[in-house]
Amino acid sequence: MHMPSLSGWIIILVIALLVFGPSKLPQLGKSLGSALREFKEAVGGVGKDEQNKDKTSN
Repeated sequence: MHMPSLSGWIIILVIALLVFGPSKLPQLGKSLGSALREFKEAVGGVGKDEQNKDKTSN
């Protein structure tokens, strides 16, 4: 699946603005960013656990 073009992102942003309203959009972006950061940290932690397991098993 390909990424939307610039016009596609603008349409998505306008729809989000209409659905959530201008006051909720910054809060929604902040929540989404922190959730994404936590997900990346969790995935990175799993990779580190696997590497540590491999090192201790040898």
